[in-house]
Amino acid sequence: MKLDHVELSALTPEILRVFGQQNPLLTAGDRSGLNTMTIGWCQLGRLWSVPVCTVFVRPERYTYQFMESRDYFTVSVLPPELKKITAFCGSRSGRDVDKVKECGLTVRCGAGDAPFFDEAEWVLVCRKLYAQDMDPAAVLDGEIILPYYGEKGGWHRMYVGQVVEAYART
Repeated sequence: MKLDHVELSALTPEILRVFGQQNPLLTAGDRSGLNTMTIGWCQLGRLWSVPVCTVFVRPERYTYQFMESRDYFTVSVLPPELKKITAFCGSRSGRDVDKVKECGLTVRCGAGDAPFFDEAEWVLVCRKLYAQDMDPAAVLDGEIILPYYGEKGGWHRMYVGQVVEAYART
């Protein structure tokens, strides 16, 4: 099976099944340089009459600088049999290791020269529309957020991206 361009609507039920079971890889950069990281938080829906994907990145993460300096990002879901790659990309920093090379991933590029991986089950290519730092003063239920902050690092920046392309195995 090869990864082909598909309409986003073809992925909707699959997206809901996968999130929470197979953590995606968030990738930002371009052909000249990129970084990828495993993410556990991701939202999909519609905003301003377009399909959007929202991701969250802490400023301490190496991927943050790529997210800040590029207009596009991708969300790639690898098949379950590649969960070791997902685990590796979530436990190592791109500052210390070339994750793509180390994992043997094949880089392809979509709209805006946004990199993603040919090994993925499916991919969303997103153009950034909005970015904002999460504000602790706006949290209404402090109990739910306790495990995610404190000693672990700064508050996430959320990036809302318009889904401009989707790819899936056919």
